[in-house]
Amino acid sequence: MKTDLYCLTALIAFVLVSATFVTDEPMDKMTLGKRLFSDPILSRNRTISCASCHREEFAFADTSALSLGVFGRKGKRNTPSAMNVRLQANFFWDGRAATLEEQALIPIANPDEMDLPVDVAIKRLNGSKTYRAYFKQVFGELPTKTNLAKALSEFEQTLETAESPLDDWRLNDNEAAMSESAKRGFALFNGKANCVQCHFGADFNSSEFRNIGLFDGKTLADSGRAAITKRAADLGKFKIGPLRNVALTAPYMHNGMFKTLAQVIDHYNEPDKRVPGAMNRDPLLAKPLGLSQQEKQDLEEFLRALTDKRFLVKASATKKT
Repeated sequence: MKTDLYCLTALIAFVLVSATFVTDEPMDKMTLGKRLFSDPILSRNRTISCASCHREEFAFADTSALSLGVFGRKGKRNTPSAMNVRLQANFFWDGRAATLEEQALIPIANPDEMDLPVDVAIKRLNGSKTYRAYFKQVFGELPTKTNLAKALSEFEQTLETAESPLDDWRLNDNEAAMSESAKRGFALFNGKANCVQCHFGADFNSSEFRNIGLFDGKTLADSGRAAITKRAADLGKFKIGPLRNVALTAPYMHNGMFKTLAQVIDHYNEPDKRVPGAMNRDPLLAKPLGLSQQEKQDLEEFLRALTDKRFLVKASATKKT
């Protein structure tokens, strides 16, 4: 049933996008990338697209702990948001891609995701009269691995967000934009809770890797960054994700084990409670924060204030259907 739902989601996304495309429509790299992002032509059995897991109404993330790929195959990690990637230094939870262009092609070939060799994807695009015309118009050449990656990355770079209550409060001096609870949470974020140590900058993201205590070598055995670097010191380390729109991107962490922001905050507040046998945990995250129930609620309220108001409408509409 879930497989059928994913197929339907991909097809609906493609129909909605492709309905606006006609052969004489002006085309640029971003627009071409947007079309490709929602086109199941890039998956082995033509049932899913990038947009199947990176859903716009959820800030281009997913609501499943582990997304389903072609033939209902379950992925190994939680789908991260595709938003605010323009300034990131690396990509994926383990940082295995150094550029956005490199990142764009990996899910296409991944057996647990779209499972289509990139050279086969290029043959498919070249077999499409429409895509041949679009690539010729945009790049002056037929589809290639390089220009496919470029088109997808150009679209992903447009997925920026800034219209949040926090921005309205800080940039426009609108005191009414943030609740008093969220303001207290902002102070905790930068003070007692010390979230800012890892989450900073415009997108609250450092692109660093840390072990936050979700690796025990047994039931939680994903080695994370260590699988790429082959360094024991990197065992259980994962990329620190950006926090904008975080209220829309549940579940959380690389394995989607936390269903709510409250559970995330509880983990940091009492780091030994969920995983008492955690290995190689970052010393910065080893001690309890000592947050009261009210402080935890205030911190969560601040995180919710990082939501772009444009996505609140989209998410609300999705829940009603």
